[in-house]
Amino acid sequence: LSWSQALLLVLFPPFRLEINDSEGHPSSSHQTLKGTSKWATSLESLLEDPEGVKRFREFLKKEFSEENVLFWLACEEFKKTQGKKQMQEKAKEIYMTFLSSKASSQVNVEGQSRLSETILETPHPLMFQKLQDQIFNLMKYDSYSRFLKSDIFLNHKKSEEQEENSAEAQTAAKRASRIYNT
Repeated sequence: LSWSQALLLVLFPPFRLEINDSEGHPSSSHQTLKGTSKWATSLESLLEDPEGVKRFREFLKKEFSEENVLFWLACEEFKKTQGKKQMQEKAKEIYMTFLSSKASSQVNVEGQSRLSETILETPHPLMFQKLQDQIFNLMKYDSYSRFLKSDIFLNHKKSEEQEENSAEAQTAAKRASRIYNT
């Protein structure tokens, strides 16, 4: 991947580039960003990748704000919940864990946005959406930019690049051996 191709991928993520090998054949018809490169495009991309979530949680734990991503993830899972009884149970669990004044992992949301316990009786999939959006924005405009500069992110990026370079060197060695053995 050349520098200009990488720049295009960063500037225009929905587009896929066709990259050709030395013989002009497509090396991959759908070359897309992976790992840290993808995480760096947006918080949304980071949160779509389980490894990205793991690293982001690790970072937030060091910043004493892991509850933010845990709340966001719990809300995402809650939206998929089927059945009133299960929704009531999960809604109460989210409330008691993140929103109650006695919560073990209380998130920092605006006071007037807090939910009362009475709403837990009639749950609906988007009942936490406003609070989830607040926490998402807090992470996006605060923690996420620091994460991209953190040792956790930079060290992971470096190890990815080393693995990639090692794989490319092995591929080049195999190609060279085919050329010399013909």
